[in-house]
Amino acid sequence: MTGLGNYSRLVIESLSSEYPDDELVVYTPRLTHNKRLEKIVSSSNVSFRTPAKGEARLGNSLWRIHGITQSLRNDRIELYHGLSNELPLNIAKCGIPTVVTMHDVIYRRLPYCYKAIDRYLYNWKYGESCRNATKIVAVSERTKLDVMEYYGIPEERIEVIYQGCDDIFRKQWGPTEISSLRHKYRLPGRYIVQVGTIERRKNAELGIRALAALPADTHLVLVGRPTSYYDKIMKEAIRLGTRNRIIHLQDVPFAELPGIYQGAAAAIYPSRYEGFGIPVLEALASRIPCVAATGSCLEEAGGDAAVYISPDDAAALAEALRAIISGSAPTEQMISLGVAHASRFDNADVASKLHELYCRMLGRNSDT
Repeated sequence: MTGLGNYSRLVIESLSSEYPDDELVVYTPRLTHNKRLEKIVSSSNVSFRTPAKGEARLGNSLWRIHGITQSLRNDRIELYHGLSNELPLNIAKCGIPTVVTMHDVIYRRLPYCYKAIDRYLYNWKYGESCRNATKIVAVSERTKLDVMEYYGIPEERIEVIYQGCDDIFRKQWGPTEISSLRHKYRLPGRYIVQVGTIERRKNAELGIRALAALPADTHLVLVGRPTSYYDKIMKEAIRLGTRNRIIHLQDVPFAELPGIYQGAAAAIYPSRYEGFGIPVLEALASRIPCVAATGSCLEEAGGDAAVYISPDDAAALAEALRAIISGSAPTEQMISLGVAHASRFDNADVASKLHELYCRMLGRNSDT
């Protein structure tokens, strides 16, 4: 239900739709009822492979990193693409070309954001995947550089293919629909929105500190799963006297997320580090101004359409938001630039680039 899942679904949906003659086999430890899987499940050229009886007796995680390999041989798979940073550790036994999409190596860049055991496991699994993959797809130039730096991978083995943005963010909601959504979630007349897990790295604290310098009728809406970091920032909000101006929404249906964006005066994404930063692209596609942080890849996600500030500069964030709220910022131009920039991240284009890569690796003409 988070970024990696969104990426995987969009890739499978787009490849299935754009290349109906290709047969896609999706390996997953389990299949559950998920409305967002309906399009994939109904696709005639997509089939699912879950562990057979006894294959996952040591757990789904072990099947994913080891047991899949035998299934690939049995199913006569021609090419395997690990969509979420990893390949089976024994993938070389299959003797087939492999691709791994690397979303980020933040566990190396910001180790303090992860438990020691998680850092060790991620570094081990994902490092081995990078070293074993025939080709690596990086979702941004920043991630490409990080993979080269931390794992010593030659540049020629890495291709940057930006991820797409779900088309539902490009559909404009009408005033009545947004009004109904405001009523459902008790959203105020004017709010700033930040979408993403509420964790230390996402830096929601900066928005809370900036909020104290904005007009009293401006609220901050945080959309995402809370962690222990949430309690910390709420204490900061109490200290600043803005606790009653913060609204937290959790488990918002994906289909309603565009409406929450479109009802906002602006979106912020002051994250200290990202592999790509899909919320920036979602905001731009939703036709609202966006203010994001410098220091990672968010400038790639937002291009010249977003405003950028230091992830430590609450005053700069407040100033940028105040200009948007007051109308002194060129918001119409920002929105126009945002729509144009977001159009570059078309899902069909992502599918085309991946398909061309697959065909090149298999020695085939991508036009056939």
